[in-house]
Amino acid sequence: MPARVIRNRDLVRVPWKNGGGTTAEVAAYPEGSTFDTFGWRVSMADVASDGPFSRFPGIDRTLILVEGEGIELDVEGIVYPLDRATPKLSFSGDDITAGRLPSGPIRDLNVMTRRGRFRHRTRFVESGVALLPEDASLGFLVPLDGPFDVTLESTIHSLQPLDALMIEATQDLILMSGTGRAILIEIAPDASA
Repeated sequence: MPARVIRNRDLVRVPWKNGGGTTAEVAAYPEGSTFDTFGWRVSMADVASDGPFSRFPGIDRTLILVEGEGIELDVEGIVYPLDRATPKLSFSGDDITAGRLPSGPIRDLNVMTRRGRFRHRTRFVESGVALLPEDASLGFLVPLDGPFDVTLESTIHSLQPLDALMIEATQDLILMSGTGRAILIEIAPDASA
């Protein structure tokens, strides 16, 4: 099963769609797509100040706090505090969204899928075994708190925090050994399309 390690240190930072900050693309489909043409996109952003988020009409988003104390997301006038205890929120890219940093800068992991083409799910995992759902076309594993070794078909992939392992669709067990938590991102075609 093909798998590819994407090192956090190698990510290239680019301006946000609205110009208000920077993001580092982990991977997107199709390769080379723009903010307006991707089917799915996984990225990391450094948020250093309060302000509006870019709008992405037709996109479903999940934002996960991976570094820092927290952010308050105002989504269409409803405030959702994200912190270490409640670190993720899924919302529509159509919604008017702004962020406020009550305790300083943060880094987030952002997963976006174009509605009608793809859908995604994110879950926290720890050392042990994971399995991608049958309908998933690919997955990403991103360690948060410490290094992880991931074994796929007897090959060991060693990951540092915020590295990503891209895993093509498989029904093989994903064996994980490490400290702390990791995020498992699952991307699947949108069957309702």
